[in-house]
Amino acid sequence: MPDLTLVETQPRNRTRAVRVGRLIIGGGAPIAVQSMAATRTQDIEATVRQVTLIAAAGADLVRIAVDSRKDVEALAEVRARTRDLAIPLSVDLQENYRLAELVAPHVDKVRYNPGHLYHHERDKPVRDKVAFLAEIAEKHDIALRVGVNCGSVDPVKTAEYGADDVGAMVASALEHCAMLDELGFTRYVVSMKDSDWKKVVEGNQRFAEQRPDVPLHLGVTEAGMPPDGVIKTRIAFEQLIAQGIGDTVRVSLTVPFDDKGMEIAAGREIIADIAAGRFRSVPPNFGEGLNIISCPSCSRVENMAFIDLARQVKEMAAYASEHRITIAIMGCRVNGPGETDDADLGLWCGPVAVNLKRGAEELGAYPYDTVLGRLRTELDTLIEAKRAAQ
Repeated sequence: MPDLTLVETQPRNRTRAVRVGRLIIGGGAPIAVQSMAATRTQDIEATVRQVTLIAAAGADLVRIAVDSRKDVEALAEVRARTRDLAIPLSVDLQENYRLAELVAPHVDKVRYNPGHLYHHERDKPVRDKVAFLAEIAEKHDIALRVGVNCGSVDPVKTAEYGADDVGAMVASALEHCAMLDELGFTRYVVSMKDSDWKKVVEGNQRFAEQRPDVPLHLGVTEAGMPPDGVIKTRIAFEQLIAQGIGDTVRVSLTVPFDDKGMEIAAGREIIADIAAGRFRSVPPNFGEGLNIISCPSCSRVENMAFIDLARQVKEMAAYASEHRITIAIMGCRVNGPGETDDADLGLWCGPVAVNLKRGAEELGAYPYDTVLGRLRTELDTLIEAKRAAQ
């Protein structure tokens, strides 16, 4: 494992220290590297194996998604069977923020999404929901992460900021920080993620300028498959960490479940390179042609064929590499519908079929073994339209 003591030679923002179990994030502590279990949480054997694998790869923290009471029951068993690993666990709440009360006894941190919080129990003020989460966290001695995501920003903020989606993301994060501060709860970390590394850099810079005290979790969401996913993430991290921004990181890659340790290895390597002044050059014209976005998979994936499909899409679309086209492949119903809207062509994967989109327009659901052909037809049509416009 690289010697990360060199990281301390880099200037670091003086963020406050946030304790997550035995781990300290911020406050000058070494940059923590984390990953997320890609297995279905209710598959206890697979999830225990996944947590063990990620821990063995050198992770400082592992995150698990919870979306139902059955997931909570499974989480309790996973925690019991991985306690000897002495690795902090974080849980990723989806729409049902009230599950926090059930998961809190089994984890060290809870991540909530302000956009999802807005949509659940709409008749209730958002501040009341945040107060509930802060109260639970205080009671169970755990930390929170305010996780703002590009595809699920609070619609009020989206309407307010219009085309400035980075501004909407930052405003949402700042608003939730203010609410938590007013409630007297300061044991929190913030993340602002996008699949576009440029927006990740801009968003975190803008936030850090206004709240240099708040620890930041860095990541390019849906970075995709290696090597492109690692390159996108490296570019963002090199710019931010070199400016003293970032206290914990995740490299989000679409890889088979047994290869999840690659996320930890990539994160460690990037941090060590930055600390040693080894900044990698960007490949010529990187990001100017075909852009494949794919999520790193998690317990919400309803069909493991999603991972193979992402690889097949990349191989099939290689002939379009020179065209400025974005194809997004999402693995679940939670992130799929919204986070494919900005792509030229999007696929979000259900249990038995793949939902194909052209921008925000739904084109229909297709079996996994036939969707590739329809996608190619749409891709050819898009290329011809772009040629005609030129």
